[in-house]
Amino acid sequence: MGNPDDRDGKCAPLRSDAQRNRERILEAALEEFTRSADVPLSAIAKKAGVGQGTFYRNFPSRGALVLEVYRHEMQQVADAAPRLLAALPPERALRAWMDRLARFALAKAGLAEAMSQALGGAGGAAKPDPGPVNEAVALLLRANEEAGTIRSGVTPEDFMIAISGLWLVGARQDRAERVGRLFDLVMDGLRAGAAER
Repeated sequence: MGNPDDRDGKCAPLRSDAQRNRERILEAALEEFTRSADVPLSAIAKKAGVGQGTFYRNFPSRGALVLEVYRHEMQQVADAAPRLLAALPPERALRAWMDRLARFALAKAGLAEAMSQALGGAGGAAKPDPGPVNEAVALLLRANEEAGTIRSGVTPEDFMIAISGLWLVGARQDRAERVGRLFDLVMDGLRAGAAER
């Protein structure tokens, strides 16, 4: 099935094989763009195990692919929040989600140059909306506030500012340790003034 768009401008579900191809392309692209913004698209197609026709049916340009990788990763981060809350107590779910966000930040750092090229190119593509990630933060904060594990009144904006050091750590060798310390400090701050457990 060629174009997934229907007459209402909404996306119809892809066939399962087409969906698998698309996901393989996105996974391969994330890995390759994290290494180099200039990776040839043919190398991504080869790594994903798809032909050029399949590749270009899904992603007609480098910019379209880069933006979709970024959007897809943001959605994966957002989708992790309810899954973690279903499996873990709210406080542990929030901390595990922060680790998932850190993995996204590392990929985002690798994608930064490719994103810059895509956003600056002809056509002026818009950066993906961070709304789903903000909604995930709100969900996690609300669950923790209701459980009495964090102080009340923390907004998603407060939280994102508190963890903004994540994007300053860079790709240093001790990155995981430094990010872990930062997140532990943020969690200590969130717990301060929390209701009795």
